[in-house]
Amino acid sequence: MLKRFLSYYKPHKKLFIMDMLASLIVALTAILYPIITRKMLNDLIPNKNFKLIIAFGLGLLGIYIIRMLLNYFVQYYGHVMGVRMQAHMRSDMFRHLEKLPYKFFDNNETGKIMSRMTNDLMDISELAHHGPENLIISSISVITSFIYLWTIRWELTLIIFACVPILLFISLVLRKRMRNAFMESRKSIAVINSSLESSISGIRVTKAFNNSDKEEEKFEKGNTSFVEARRKAYKAMGQFHSSTAFVTDIFNVLVLIAGGLFLYSGRINFADYSAFIVSVGLFVSPIMTLINFMEQYQNGLTGFARFVEILDTEPEADAPEAEDIGKLDGHIEFCGVTYGYNQDTDVLKNISLDIKKGKTFALVGPSGGGKTTICHLIPHFYDIEAGDILIDGKSISKITRSSLRRNIGIVQQDVYLFNASIRENILYGRLDATEEEIIEAAKRANIHDFVMTLENGYDTEIGERGVRLSGGQKQRLSIARVFLKNPPILILDEATSALDNATEILIQSALDELCRGRTTIVVAHRLSTIKNADEIAVISNGQIVEQGNHDELLALDGEYAELYRLQFKTDSE
Repeated sequence: MLKRFLSYYKPHKKLFIMDMLASLIVALTAILYPIITRKMLNDLIPNKNFKLIIAFGLGLLGIYIIRMLLNYFVQYYGHVMGVRMQAHMRSDMFRHLEKLPYKFFDNNETGKIMSRMTNDLMDISELAHHGPENLIISSISVITSFIYLWTIRWELTLIIFACVPILLFISLVLRKRMRNAFMESRKSIAVINSSLESSISGIRVTKAFNNSDKEEEKFEKGNTSFVEARRKAYKAMGQFHSSTAFVTDIFNVLVLIAGGLFLYSGRINFADYSAFIVSVGLFVSPIMTLINFMEQYQNGLTGFARFVEILDTEPEADAPEAEDIGKLDGHIEFCGVTYGYNQDTDVLKNISLDIKKGKTFALVGPSGGGKTTICHLIPHFYDIEAGDILIDGKSISKITRSSLRRNIGIVQQDVYLFNASIRENILYGRLDATEEEIIEAAKRANIHDFVMTLENGYDTEIGERGVRLSGGQKQRLSIARVFLKNPPILILDEATSALDNATEILIQSALDELCRGRTTIVVAHRLSTIKNADEIAVISNGQIVEQGNHDELLALDGEYAELYRLQFKTDSE
């Protein structure tokens, strides 16, 4: 994992080296103050060497000006490097997310994925920048100050150094407790993000059902959990900082007593004693920085582990023998297909279908029977467990997913539109389409006239998920996308079930135009919309229980006929 982390420094190698050199110089200059202090007290002041006192002071000031500039470089460009690495990781994660299968998003909430892409990567960025700097500056400071203290009085240095293991022991014990507490806090933040994303996305449903109190109750449950997790984290943090601060205060007591005794006995002079006191601060402070760095290291390491966990999730992968199929005709065959979203339950059981090129094939039946699953298997969104799916006689496992999906257009009940203009949403069907092609697609979808009534026409922003459009307008916009794509295979998954009758008639005429000359799979609950289908299959409990055209199925007087009678009765009422 460390090797993978270090690989993100490679594009920024030059900046990293400059940052580390600046950090090294900053660390080395820290020891100059006690050295000059000792020199002045031991030599320059007693000998009244006025010129050298001024020269040493001005020299130290010049060094501090250089140090200020180096600190600026470290703080500014170091953070810039960290942010660039963060952006690189975020790009890698996003590209990988785009390649992950449907199943990953079935099992992972959007809010939690977003938390990994924001909070976790921020922790990694901080570690990438501050980690090497803290290690270099603090390590150099500890070593140089220890050596310098040793040259002043080695006995005093050993007395001070004897307290370091105590400080390390207390810090490591309390740090582990604090790390675990903050890990729980991180999990609670992910839960809140997930709940918040869900609540905000469903705000219109909440208002429609007047359930604001329920959403507040759900949010407060997560919020209370977060407060409790944070309370434990801050309690552990308080114990850590108060205990380590107490140990560092003991350092000062030891220096005061031991140094005073050495000064009293004449084993050290006042100048050396003063320099020693100054140098002890330079020795203890970087030790605390290194100890505190462990928290940053753990946060960054945990964040990177969660980042790597996503990157190591297997993406959708084409078989080695898969090839770009080009343009398909649209003859679809299901050959004994079995599939389940989990290992315990099969949603589809030994399904066999033969959908001829250019024909309309309808799937009907009770909810949960497997109709939508069939639609998801055709574009190879999921890998089947048994059997095979053939298109134009070729197994879809031997066709690249990109070329397969290029040949398939999907119109669903739940239309997803991007927070962009009408033009951009239609253009999603084929990104290289011309303006004339976009307008033609809109006309064929019966949406052009409406667009022209808008002040900004095709440049009109439609809001998040197309909130500024009606259900019918959103559906026609999605149909325009498919017209632009012009695929030989079309899947209509409950495309009109959420619309009123007047809108459905308008949409249906656009769909009829869209279906012409294409192999079409229609999932519908309203049987009136699929009466003219070339063939109809009734799916129940993952199996085909009946199959034929409308008249044949009515003559069977089975499930289809019963469904039709129930709907006809309901419609007539």
